[in-house]
Amino acid sequence: MAEVLGAGGKKLGFGLMRLPHRGPFTDVEQTKVMVDAFLEAGFTYFDTAHVYIGSEDAVRKALVKRHPRERYTLATKLFAAVAPTENAAKEQLFTSLRRTGAEYIDYYLLHSLMDSNVRIYERYHLWDYVREQKEKGLIRHYGFSFHGGPALLDRLLTEHPDVEFVQLQLNYADWESPTVQSRANYEVARKHGKPIVVMEPVKGGHLARPPKEIERLMREHHPEASPASWAIRFAASLDGVLAVLSGMSNTAQMQDNLSYMKDFRPLDEAERRVIHEAQRILGASPLIPCTGCRYCVKGCPKGIPIPDVFAAMNKRLGSGLISEAAADYQALPVNAGACVACRQCEKVCPQHLEIVDQLKECGEALGS
Repeated sequence: MAEVLGAGGKKLGFGLMRLPHRGPFTDVEQTKVMVDAFLEAGFTYFDTAHVYIGSEDAVRKALVKRHPRERYTLATKLFAAVAPTENAAKEQLFTSLRRTGAEYIDYYLLHSLMDSNVRIYERYHLWDYVREQKEKGLIRHYGFSFHGGPALLDRLLTEHPDVEFVQLQLNYADWESPTVQSRANYEVARKHGKPIVVMEPVKGGHLARPPKEIERLMREHHPEASPASWAIRFAASLDGVLAVLSGMSNTAQMQDNLSYMKDFRPLDEAERRVIHEAQRILGASPLIPCTGCRYCVKGCPKGIPIPDVFAAMNKRLGSGLISEAAADYQALPVNAGACVACRQCEKVCPQHLEIVDQLKECGEALGS
């Protein structure tokens, strides 16, 4: 479906929440330069929202009035939490159309859904509303941005199967966060087959300035690559990603992003190891800490290649490579389901891993 929605094969999206300013006002002239560079590099996805102050007006001046409508795709959002009535919520679409000057919205999102506000969207009948506006041609695709947990996300995608995409906060620092739950939400979206737009890939700029130990690690591997490039490429390397939004605030940030996303290359195995080490430093590593010594294999009565099972699982846990992890696992001569829980492996493991329990989890996740 990601190809059907179409970001032109270019995964970088221009997030318009943090546009450059000149005093209290948006610097429209610098925004024009950034818009032109973005389009010239072959990118098309622009993301704004009704509640981003000055952003939709800047879209009209820097993008819509200056470029043919077919050259770009525009996303904006309806935020029911600030609307006092149902009519006021629904009017946000028409306000966005007036502000941007666009004839229609390519990607329209119900904005920032979470446990505390999801009932407002239901009470205001906004799910039916966006479907109606799609039928009228005012929007081309509809989805929602999300800041809740996996149980709520699963419920929403089950109740609204016609949702065409979902916007999630995904970055390597939040991958196992108990509050953001990036990986868990990502896997729910993939289970439902929904293309994903990534927000906060650089965690509000924090991953552009990571701890010195992480920056040194990244510079040693790629001296010329910015820390932000590692974060954005991590998100763009995930399966099923339609676009990765970068909230660029100046032309320098734009040029940096274009330098590595114009000819995007997914993270390779060595680069994934750097990200995994960065996660470990941040205390956010989801990986099974198996060193591959294979002591456990020698005494296994079923001959399960335990380190290979864990290596496949780590591809899923650390890099979101769901299909590749499953393929690696299915190719093993013996899988985790053969375990008889004799715990011979645990007696010899130098890392003191709870191997039997972890094998069960791997089998359930990867398909024993």
